[in-house]
Amino acid sequence: MNDYIALLRRNRNYRHLWLGAVVSQLGDWFNLIAVTSLVANLTDTGTAISGAFLTRFLPLFLFSPLAGVLADRYDRRYVMIASDLLRAATVLGFLFVRRPEHIWILYALTVLQFALSAVFTPARSAVLSNIVNREELVAANALDSLTWSTMLALGAFLGGVAAAFLGIAQSFIIDAATFVVSALLISRISRPVSAPITQTVVRRAGGWLDFLDGLRYLRGQPFILGISLVKGAGSLAWGAINVLEVSFAEEIFPLSGTGMPSFLSHVDGGTATLGIIYFVSGLGTGLGPLLLRRWLGDAPLRMRWAVSAGFALLTLGIWWLSLAPTLGLFAVGTFIRTFGSGTIWVFSAALLQTIAPDRYRGRVFAFEFAFLTLTQSIATLWAGLAQDSLGWSVRQTAASMGFVALFTGSLWLLFHLRHLFRPALADQISNL
Repeated sequence: MNDYIALLRRNRNYRHLWLGAVVSQLGDWFNLIAVTSLVANLTDTGTAISGAFLTRFLPLFLFSPLAGVLADRYDRRYVMIASDLLRAATVLGFLFVRRPEHIWILYALTVLQFALSAVFTPARSAVLSNIVNREELVAANALDSLTWSTMLALGAFLGGVAAAFLGIAQSFIIDAATFVVSALLISRISRPVSAPITQTVVRRAGGWLDFLDGLRYLRGQPFILGISLVKGAGSLAWGAINVLEVSFAEEIFPLSGTGMPSFLSHVDGGTATLGIIYFVSGLGTGLGPLLLRRWLGDAPLRMRWAVSAGFALLTLGIWWLSLAPTLGLFAVGTFIRTFGSGTIWVFSAALLQTIAPDRYRGRVFAFEFAFLTLTQSIATLWAGLAQDSLGWSVRQTAASMGFVALFTGSLWLLFHLRHLFRPALADQISNL
């Protein structure tokens, strides 16, 4: 951990960016548990829960083209600050959702919140290469993953406690406050974080033309295109599990059915179980990249092998979930699954941030993010339809995602092996 601590100590700009992520991600998990609990309380269908996740994913897909252009045209710091402040105001609107007929308000506000997130995320991914050195990129991505997973674990636990003891409304207020704190921290980044082409290339084109220019660049760079599709391929499997975890928590493993202590008897068992599941998810997502980086190192070829290992663990973990008879064994499967998904996320991001040139980086990450959210939306919709329309159990639906993970992992392995020793890739690899 010494190199991660040293990175935070010596790099003031990254330190502020990282602290902003700490507080905003903490609030994100407060928000997620509050929203899913609210939907579960107001409705009783898997489709309604899927709808809550879809309203998070689809705006990310639809607004990503604009987000990539903004990240390449304007100071990325200001883009992130504006997004944070507007999200703070939006989250407070959830306080008006109180009855089943108000569900449309929840969906509408969620769409707005994640449209703003679609602006924030590519800008943050692109800015990382502006404020850390190339040799620090893998460490910075691993630290980001550890932070995300830690906030997942801590935020999910605290979010479950807050929703159970303080109430759902208070969780939304806390979430809004974290966005404001994040904006203040990002505003302290002193180094300009604009792409170098801001004054030249971008001004000659409009927003959609800029985005199409980025697509043409990716079409001419098949290796970079392949790396940008990795997260989306994995999310075809793990995107559905995000929905199914709610059903596992509410229907199969609610803590209220296992004899909770008397002083916790009034706490909703499903919400408490969901907090535990997210806590374990955080551990797996955080530890996976750290352990594999220590074992395999930062060499580009080894990072690609790490992605292959991530797909194998993702597949194993999902099948484990579909068969787990107890909450304890379900937690083991969750750890294996997220160990794999976290590894896929970190190593593919490090490769992409290093290879993609700064003039296109915002649009490349916007494309990656758009594809990721599209596949998450497909997987999320499938999770609800399989249960409500096909009559599949939550375990059967989870097992189907294991086959999806096996298929997408096999495609990645073929891509990896195809480019293993290609001379055309040598120049790109030497620049990593």
